[in-house]
Amino acid sequence: MKRYNVYGIGNALLDIEFEVYPDFFSEHGIEKSVMTLVDESRQSLILEKLGLANHRKIASGGSAANTMIALQQFGSKGFYSCKIANDEAGDHYYQDMRAAGLDSNFDTQLRQAGHTGKCLAMITRDADRTMNTFLGISESLSEHELDLEALKNSEYLYIEGYLMTSPSALHAIKKAKSIAHSYGTKISISLSDPAIVKYFKAQFLEITSDGVDLLFCNQEEAFEFCDTHNLEMVKQTLKTIAKSFVITRGSQGSIIFDGQNFIEVEAVKVEAVDTLGAGDMYAGAFLAAITQAYPYELAGRMASLASAKVVSQYGPRLDQEDIDWIKAKVLEKADTL
Repeated sequence: MKRYNVYGIGNALLDIEFEVYPDFFSEHGIEKSVMTLVDESRQSLILEKLGLANHRKIASGGSAANTMIALQQFGSKGFYSCKIANDEAGDHYYQDMRAAGLDSNFDTQLRQAGHTGKCLAMITRDADRTMNTFLGISESLSEHELDLEALKNSEYLYIEGYLMTSPSALHAIKKAKSIAHSYGTKISISLSDPAIVKYFKAQFLEITSDGVDLLFCNQEEAFEFCDTHNLEMVKQTLKTIAKSFVITRGSQGSIIFDGQNFIEVEAVKVEAVDTLGAGDMYAGAFLAAITQAYPYELAGRMASLASAKVVSQYGPRLDQEDIDWIKAKVLEKADTL
């Protein structure tokens, strides 16, 4: 038996969340609803306009980190590789990962001087999220941040799609995939964001060219990746790339392909206030469920309930009390499958 259920790799970002009016985007030249990479001076200017004191939440995140923390909360064991600097934000990040119970590469590597990455997450009243991200030292994430022993001893490798923007991270992913194949570790990947898929599609195609075991995406990412807005064509295209996959569709629920059959999971109806981290939470709960031998339909139900819970509040995390309630609620229906 392997020591870890999932080995995750992603950008380490200190998430700073604000509630804004839509006019803020047009006033400051910000593209709404997507993640945009910015340099430190641009991010500092936006932060000055927002006013740090007006933030809703500050949490250690990044897409894969959110997923790995959710995985851990739902009872599976994870290892997370990323890159943080030897600064105050890096200290905060390190402590958060330790508190979450995640093993990481922090204990075996010296932190370098520099700036830990930050993500300004701007939430509008339609619950939509817009992100401006300065990657900081995370932009130089490389194979040096890999822990090969932990990777060899993991059931799944989980790759954050945002890493496609970095040549050194892309090289690290290729090496991680090679190690994973050699030791029977399954490959999972998230497409992460429609804009990332649009501008870095060549990198995604390169990484998925020999197939993956499990792919996560939302509907807009799937449309962009497959060059079509026809959902049936998307489903057939993804079958040629991934042995199994999940397409999340917001209020329309999710579509799961388990390798043989398509499963449709209804959305849980809630009043959404903040969609930041919904896809990350879905992936974390789903991975936790299937690594604990839940059937795919039950895994989808748990992930759907978890993501609904997270969009009904501010911030990408759930309390352990919420996690325990979700697990109990889903297991009530386990006998019906």
